[in-house]
Amino acid sequence: MTPAQVGGLAAVAVSPLLTRLAAERATGALLRDRGTLFLEDGRIVHAESPATPGLDVLLTTGGGLAPERWREAVDRAGARRQVARFLVDSGGLAGGELEICHLAAIFDAAFFALSPGTGPSRFRRGATHWIGSVRSVPAAAVERETRRRRELLDAVWPYPLLDTSPVVPRAAAPGQTVTARQRTLLARADGVRTPADLAWVLGRPAFHTLLDVRRLAAAGLVETPHAPVLAPVETSLPDWITQTQSPDVALLRRLRDALEASL
Repeated sequence: MTPAQVGGLAAVAVSPLLTRLAAERATGALLRDRGTLFLEDGRIVHAESPATPGLDVLLTTGGGLAPERWREAVDRAGARRQVARFLVDSGGLAGGELEICHLAAIFDAAFFALSPGTGPSRFRRGATHWIGSVRSVPAAAVERETRRRRELLDAVWPYPLLDTSPVVPRAAAPGQTVTARQRTLLARADGVRTPADLAWVLGRPAFHTLLDVRRLAAAGLVETPHAPVLAPVETSLPDWITQTQSPDVALLRRLRDALEASL
C-alpha cells in the first residue's frame, strides 16, 4: 500500500458526526446502537457499550477495588456526578490506576460504539455521565485507535465469526507454549461462553479478549468457526426447456432440397 493510499484511509472518518461534534467543541452524548460516547468541549470524556465490561467491572473484577467501595461511591457521589473524584478522595483508589482503567474503558467501548453498520447516530446535547471528570481524549485519537484495532484483528487472524461465537478450546500440540494469560482464558472457555462473556468473567477489556481469542485461534488452540456452506438451491426449469423433442428429419431434408434447388 502506498503512502498516499494510507493517508487516504486515515482521512476517512469512522463517524462523520463525531468529527463534526469535535470541531464544534460540543458537549453531550453521542448515542449509537452499540454504545454511547460522552463529549465535553469536543473531547471524549467517557464511553460505554453493552458489548464491553464497564469501568466498575475493570476496577473490581479485573482490578483491586472492592465491590462495596464502588457501590459506596455510586451511592454517595453518583447524584453529584463525582464518582471518580470520590473514589480518589476517599482513598479507595489511586488516581493513576483510575486513569488507566478509565482510558481502557473509553477505547474499549468506543471500538464497539463506532463499529460499522450500527444504525443512525443521535446527539443529546448537554448530557453528562455520572462518573464525573477523569481524563479526556481527543476524538481524532479515538477514531485512529478504532481503525488500528480493526486492522489488527484481521492481521492476527481474519475470521470475524470468532468474535461472536462460543470459544471452543483445542489441545495444545506437543511442545507448544501457552502463556499464563492464555491459560487463564482457556480455563474459562467452556464451549458456551463467547469472547464478550469471557471479558466480563475475567474483568478484561472486550477488545483485548477478542484479540486474545484470535491469537489463540491462529495458534490452533481455539476452534475457528467458519460460515456455513449453503446447499445449492435446486431450481426446476419449465417443461418447455427440459423437454427435448426429436427433430423431424424428413422436414429438414425437404428444406435442404428446396434451398439447393433455388441456387
